[in-house]
Amino acid sequence: MKGWMEEYGRGHKMLREAIEGISEAELRFKPAPDHWSIHQIIIHVTDSEILSTHRMRKVLAENEPLLYSFDQDQWVDELRYDVLDREQHLQLFESLRLSMQPILDHLTEEQAERVGVYPDGLRFTFKQLLEYRVQHVRGHLAQIERVRDAYRATQS
Repeated sequence: MKGWMEEYGRGHKMLREAIEGISEAELRFKPAPDHWSIHQIIIHVTDSEILSTHRMRKVLAENEPLLYSFDQDQWVDELRYDVLDREQHLQLFESLRLSMQPILDHLTEEQAERVGVYPDGLRFTFKQLLEYRVQHVRGHLAQIERVRDAYRATQS
């Protein structure tokens, strides 16, 4: 659990490092019409963090609260991620992670086992939700690298 908490705390730094020095053309490049650009990935990671921070707090504050998901592709389209400010979203992501740090610093073993329930009946502990947040950033860091590789391939 300690490893997950430490990596969770470094998530914003990892995202910033992944896009450091990348041109705007590369940030906006989409490898295919139905794939996301790096810019869109950053906005998505932040929107997902907003909802996930809410879920984790609900699990700690309420008794087996109901948790909800969202349609990520619909959010990309309907919220017009292309026109949203990437830097504002990176700052928001960092603030959300920092706001959780005191909670994580004082988390008890009992709290880590508290449960939230999705409408389909799936149950997740706080510990599982935290692990998923770390894995989510890892997955999108890998996606960013794949988009960068695809961009470089078009430049050769």
